[in-house]
Amino acid sequence: MDKKATVIGAGNVGATAAQRLAEKELCDVVLIDIIEGVPQGKALDLTEAAPIEKHDAKVSGSNGYEASEGSDIVIITAGVPRKPGMSRDDLLSTNAGIMKNVVEQVAKYSPEAKLIIVSNPLDAMCHVALEVSGFPKNRVMGMAGVLDSARFRAFIAMELNVSVENTHAFVLGGHGDTMVPLPRFSTVAGIPITELISRERIDALVKRTANGGAEIVGLLKSGSAFYAPASAAVEMAESILKDKKKILPCAVLLEGEYGISDLFIGVPVKLGASGVEQVIEIELTEAEQATLNRSADAVRTLVEDMKKLTK
Repeated sequence: MDKKATVIGAGNVGATAAQRLAEKELCDVVLIDIIEGVPQGKALDLTEAAPIEKHDAKVSGSNGYEASEGSDIVIITAGVPRKPGMSRDDLLSTNAGIMKNVVEQVAKYSPEAKLIIVSNPLDAMCHVALEVSGFPKNRVMGMAGVLDSARFRAFIAMELNVSVENTHAFVLGGHGDTMVPLPRFSTVAGIPITELISRERIDALVKRTANGGAEIVGLLKSGSAFYAPASAAVEMAESILKDKKKILPCAVLLEGEYGISDLFIGVPVKLGASGVEQVIEIELTEAEQATLNRSADAVRTLVEDMKKLTK
């Protein structure tokens, strides 16, 4: 294939993303992980599934970054989950260190790549990736809004018993409790959900969306969501690889848009061959802007804490 993507981290999210990329025949895929045998084994397993799934994408695994050379897209899922007894500061400093090491290698071997960051805390990790890579801001983006919007869409479809294909939803802001779902921009077959669902039920769906990841963690007991996060990252990659110019909510560096500067925040953007091609600014109500500002403040605090820890 004439396109190539590398997925860093062969855990559940990374391996599922590699599977989706290959089975959609978007590109050849390299899966990289530090654990010997894991990326190679999963890549071989995916290769052996190819005759059944009817695709000719080449999937390979490696413990070294040389195999990633010349990638068009790099999806970074590497990092550690928060473990019992681990503080937020511990998680921040550990994952910032991992991100720094990963991005140094990625930039060395794929200097023209577009980076899709999945690792948590996502908004802060985007800042590390941008700084370490030296890439222009249009080539570094975080996967958050696509996932959060998909969760909101799923809950809307469940509430109204309609096809998910008829649902569209917008979620802005940071990834986590401070995300900003926008019901008046969320529709079913073009009809705003504010016309179809009561205020009380919308509030409940918004709350469930904000807690979407935690709900799954609570059910799984050990581990976290990976099917939907992988699909979200691959939707972003597909829009770039195919130059589809889809409007998707992604974490990007704002420089004055929405009144926010020098911060990665989830907003609607146009994704095409060059990466982030346009930030779409929509007019928010005072209440919506205030909520977005609170989300931005939370992200800024996280980034400032990370910088203090990694000095």
